[in-house]
Amino acid sequence: MSGIFGVVAKGDCTETLLYGTDYHSHLGTQFGGLVVLGEDFNRQIHDISQSQFKAKFYDYFKTASGNKGIGVISSLDEQPIYLNSKFGPFCIATNGIVENADELVPAMYKKGISFSEFSKRGVNGTELIAKLISQGKDLIDGIEKMFDLIQGSCSLLLLNRNGIYAARDRFGYTPLVIGKRSDAWAVTTETSAFTNNDFEIVKYLEPGEIVLVNEDGVVQRRPGTMNVNQICTFLWIYMGFPASNYEGINAEIVRENCGRYLAREDKDIEVDLVCGVPDSGLAHGLGYAMESGKPFRRPLVKYTSGYGRSYTPPSQQTRDHIAKMKLIPIREVIEGNRIVVCEDSIVRGTQLKNFTIKKLWDRGAREIHVRPACPPLLFPCRFNLSTRSIQELSARKAIRALEGHDRKDVSEYIDPKSEKYQKMVEWIRKDLGVTTLRYQTVDNMIKAIGRPKEKLCLYCWTGQCPGAACRKRSSKILEIEPAEKKKRSRENSLQKNLW
Repeated sequence: MSGIFGVVAKGDCTETLLYGTDYHSHLGTQFGGLVVLGEDFNRQIHDISQSQFKAKFYDYFKTASGNKGIGVISSLDEQPIYLNSKFGPFCIATNGIVENADELVPAMYKKGISFSEFSKRGVNGTELIAKLISQGKDLIDGIEKMFDLIQGSCSLLLLNRNGIYAARDRFGYTPLVIGKRSDAWAVTTETSAFTNNDFEIVKYLEPGEIVLVNEDGVVQRRPGTMNVNQICTFLWIYMGFPASNYEGINAEIVRENCGRYLAREDKDIEVDLVCGVPDSGLAHGLGYAMESGKPFRRPLVKYTSGYGRSYTPPSQQTRDHIAKMKLIPIREVIEGNRIVVCEDSIVRGTQLKNFTIKKLWDRGAREIHVRPACPPLLFPCRFNLSTRSIQELSARKAIRALEGHDRKDVSEYIDPKSEKYQKMVEWIRKDLGVTTLRYQTVDNMIKAIGRPKEKLCLYCWTGQCPGAACRKRSSKILEIEPAEKKKRSRENSLQKNLW
């Protein structure tokens, strides 16, 4: 996952760009990048795995100058990427993943296209996107052509002399939002980046929508569609910042709702207190406590000064180290108590087992009742690496243990009323070593969000792919007709001045 932010101001934009981008630090832990366009492009990229984003860019902040710029914090690739294309020079930052990169890259090599940026995963994904766009007749045609070619998800910000082109991925998996203040326009992944920078939300981009943001406002270059808008549900459950809104729905409120639904299902246990695993489990726990009438307390507190999220680093060793060190137990709150532990999700289960539950038992907990705010994760995310490999998932390990082998068809394990589902949950409960384990249901999770089921990506839990997002692309890679030649209505061909 990445977080992207862009701003076009009447004056210098550097301070707003720095802080707007920094508000995406929860979405990435590996690389941070900024580019400001003044007389020329002023671009810097830093490894932020061992230090905070702002600290790395302090000197850049003092020297950069320009009225427009884009920034990104990423867990995957170094970006923004600079490309001197046939359209002129531009810089680009992306949020997404190209699932069929292993097919696209060889096809581009055959066309004589080279790549200069590489990561541990191979060709830098953002450079691949930039090179695909450069195959178009113009930037808009190139973005649409890129959308046609990739399998996966990509939202992007592209900076050139004209302003910032913002494009949301065609399936609406990742958000992009336009904001306005008296002297500037901005576009962001997280709306929480707007609040303290004094921006007001004016538009959530639709899937596939492309706009140009410049000093004069926002011009729609291609309309989007609401027919396919299946935003990632995990943004509300875990990944997104609590103060952010997605499609107008606040993440903190959804998490409280999740906790309320969990509490409504618990009529057969007596507990002394409710807690949430910091930080993303806190609101789930608060919702549970408000619904159940049980006191919300903090048996585990997070040492926030030095440790970020234990989920985002790519190294499992690093994730485990952070998980162990960041949570400090309070014996005086734990000892002798029956505790409900609300967690956003159970992915691998190892951190919860080894570094959360163990600390509670070791400090004298009487009972531990774990309540994840989402259903068992059965499928790894295909679009943005928000879950681990299929073999690592706790639910899959349970199925493997119960069946004696890996099973491709796991449909019988999805229904909470089925015997196989109950056996899977019981296996996970024993593995975690807790008194009881009860997951959120898909239906209750959807109710907590308050959005129609068909408008959510639920792939991680159901294995049902959102719309055409998983369809295989043409075998004639890079040989499709230019997007500008496709049939469009007169209305869709017009540039629309939005504000």
